[in-house]
Parts: sequence; C-alpha cells; structure tokens
Amino acid sequence: MNLPSSENSIPQGTELLAPAGCFPSLQAAIDNGADAVYFGLAQLNMRARARRSFNVPDLKEIMSRLHDAGVKGCLTLNTLLYEHDLTLARKMLETAKEHNVDAVILSDMAAMQMANEIGLEVHLSTQLSLSNYESVKFYAPYCDRVVLARELNLKMIKSIYDKIKANQLVGRDGREMEIEAFAHGALCIAVSGRCGMSLFTSNASANRGACEQNCRKEYTITDSETGKQLKIDNQFVMSPNDIATLDFMDEFLTAGVRVLKIEGRGRSPEYVATVTRAYRQAIDAVHAGKFNKEFVKSLYPQLETVYNRGLSSGYYLGREQGWSADYGNKSKRRKVLVGNVAHAYRKAGVIEVRSSATTLEKGDDILVIGNSTGVIEGKVDQMRVMQDSGDMTDANQCKNGQTLTLKVDGKIRTNDKLYKVVDA
Repeated sequence: MNLPSSENSIPQGTELLAPAGCFPSLQAAIDNGADAVYFGLAQLNMRARARRSFNVPDLKEIMSRLHDAGVKGCLTLNTLLYEHDLTLARKMLETAKEHNVDAVILSDMAAMQMANEIGLEVHLSTQLSLSNYESVKFYAPYCDRVVLARELNLKMIKSIYDKIKANQLVGRDGREMEIEAFAHGALCIAVSGRCGMSLFTSNASANRGACEQNCRKEYTITDSETGKQLKIDNQFVMSPNDIATLDFMDEFLTAGVRVLKIEGRGRSPEYVATVTRAYRQAIDAVHAGKFNKEFVKSLYPQLETVYNRGLSSGYYLGREQGWSADYGNKSKRRKVLVGNVAHAYRKAGVIEVRSSATTLEKGDDILVIGNSTGVIEGKVDQMRVMQDSGDMTDANQCKNGQTLTLKVDGKIRTNDKLYKVVDA
C-alpha cells in the first residue's frame, strides 16, 4: 500500500463529527453540515447523567435518521467498565451491530475485544491518552481511528501523523489509521478527562459518566485555627476555557487531523446547530483555499451567542491555558420560552402558540426547536394576536397569556417549542 507524503498536506476527506444527546440536537447536526454524529445510550457512556441523553430503544430511529441523510453514526461506550458491566456492554454492542451503527467509541480493552469479535468498527477514545506513535501502532490491529490525548499540541500531532504516513500504518480494516481530535467545546483540568474529584466528594465517578463538575464551582477556604474565610473568586482556577480552533483551522488540518470533533452531547440543540455550521464553513473554506483572518472573524459573532466558558486555543498552540473568570455560561444571548406550537399550518408557513409565557415583539429573534424539526432560526416579521373579543389582529407585541400566530420559514410541527432570543 503506497501512501502519499504528509508534508504540508491535509488528510483526504476531512470529517466533521458533531454531538447529539437528544433528537432536536441530532436533527440540528444533520441540517448544519455534520458528516457524522456521536451519541451515547443511557448507561455506559461519559454523559450518562446528562439532562439530554438517548436510551437504547431510540437507537433504531437515530440510525434511520442519520443514514437517510447520508450521515454516519458513532455510539460512545467509553466509560470504565467493571466486571458486572460486561454483559450489558456486550448486549449494547450487539444492538449497535443490529442497527448498523457505523462505529463505536471505546476506551476499555474488554469492550474493544468484544467489538472486534462482533465486527464493529472501533474508534479509541481520548480517555486512553494516546500520546505517541508507538502507542497508536500498538492499538492499530484493533481499531481504525484514535482520538489522541487532548494534551498534545499541533507539533506533537504532526509528528505522529508523519510517522503514520511514513510507516504506512493502517487500522484493522486496512485503511490508513485516522487521527481524531477535539476542535471545539469543553476542556477540563483532568488528564484526558480522567478525573476522580466527583468520586472522592460524592462517590460519583466521572469515568462512569457521573461527573458533577466540582472543578467549575466557586470555593471558600477556611483557616482551621482562626475560622477566617477567603473566597477564591478572582479566577476559577480549575475551570479552563472551552476550546476553539477556528483561528488556526488550516494548521489544525495540516497537522494530520482527519476528524474534527465538537464536544457537547449535554448542550442545547441551538449550540449544536451554531457550532456545527461554523466549523462546516471553516473546513470548506480551508479546502477551497478561501480561509483567512477576515473569514474567521465573521464566524465568531454567532459562536458567542451559544453556551461557552470563554474560548481559547486549549493546548494546541503550546500557550498558557485560559481560565474561566466566573462560573457558567458566557454566551452573549439566551433563549426564553414563549410556548409550545399548538398548530402548524405548513402551507401558509404559520404557527399558533396559545397563552404566551413571555412578551414577544415584532423584530425579536426567535428559535423553534423540536424532535423532528431540529432548530429553525428566524425573526418576528409578522404577528397576529388574539384580542379579548376573540378576533385575531395584526400586532407589534404579544403579552403574557395571549395567543399569537407567526409566519415562520421551515417545516414546523405541532408541539415544537417557540423561544425568543434575548441579550444575556
């Protein structure tokens, strides 16, 4: 097998891998340019306690939706496995095979061996902290892709990529070994996510999908002799900024990253839509030779509207890591629920919402989110509001408790949720 030289080349067929923890996020990933989506199923995944989490019976619909759209699906089963988990792990892997899951993301060697026996494509999780070529070579007979340790910088990744090319290293299926890396999203202080803080404080293991985000919180230290207390509030010293690689996407790809992974299975559908769209545009711009600083600058205003803890380059450029200056979300915009869609009149492009939960005005930005709809963004251009007489009249404002109708582009469905988007 002859593989081309890697000097200043970008791996062929760059793949954008988006997260999904619910059906609206899944559809948002599909609609905004993801080549593949990764997801977990209730137990045995690193987001097992996330508010947004699929269950095993959802797998059939997940894979049907993805494959109908020409998008691949990757099941994450990358937790630490105890002896009593092995029967369930095998059952979940067999179910993945039955429903034509394209690959499984694993970190436990028992799960890797089972997946190989069943005939599933294996991607090895960042939880393994693979940091050098010899480690990748060791695992190559058992997998087709490695998610490298997230502590590596671009120079280190490029060194591994060059050796893969020079030594013609292939994975289990005979294809060139693929490198995957996190391009955007949460970064924690633990080594490749392997943290024991929740286990120590609450007997809730982060390595079993039960992280309680202790490191993201504000703490008070107490002098045990005097009782004097100090609040650590100048910086959240255990809570790094989120990663963003848009600024150096060309360097990121040239380093040998074949798959760009967006973190965020527990985040909102509009986060998945916005971030996936931005990275789709960036990847396409690099391949088209249109990537430059002005183009990158144009992407950030949208990124800053969705959840983030501040953005930095992570470890990739070998710079000092950025830290969250305060707790939680730094996005510049928030969504506020207006209500559920009571009727969707598709031919007219009109939706009806009864008993608005908040004031809505002409000119407001809106989102419609639903299991099949995904995420649709828009603006209130035309609105009719029900008066006390029962008549619907044109209006510039709808107050709490009133019924309204709006014109919205896109296939909206009954029971979708309408939100207005406001400044934080």
